[in-house]
Amino acid sequence: MKTPKNIDILFVAGFGPIVQDPAASRKFYAEILGISFEEDASGYLYTAGLDGVKHFALWPVSQAAQSCFDTDHWPDDLLIPQAWMEFDVADIEKATAELKLQGYKLLVATRKEPWGQIVTRLLGPEGLLVGITHTPAMRK
Repeated sequence: MKTPKNIDILFVAGFGPIVQDPAASRKFYAEILGISFEEDASGYLYTAGLDGVKHFALWPVSQAAQSCFDTDHWPDDLLIPQAWMEFDVADIEKATAELKLQGYKLLVATRKEPWGQIVTRLLGPEGLLVGITHTPAMRK
């Protein structure tokens, strides 16, 4: 599918979860994942300190379920995520251990995908499917 000639997308300018529990989301993203945010007077947390999106995709929920549960069906007892985001980390084992230590329910832990990516997945406080990854193909 071609992009219409009057729309010339250059890059993903921003992405982030819409949060319902700001304290839980601040803890998860800032304290646990270690993202440094600036905060404006209204309490809006933001950063320009992360590199851009290396992969943007429309991911069917059946494939997301397959990546977490080895089935095409998302479990009825879990909120179906509306979006996904992956953070490539320096040490996937260390990051996974820290998430477990902090009490987060991991949907899959340090699983090696056929394309070489190692991934740990969990639902963030707002229901966003979060991947903590080591992706050799995206490393410089």
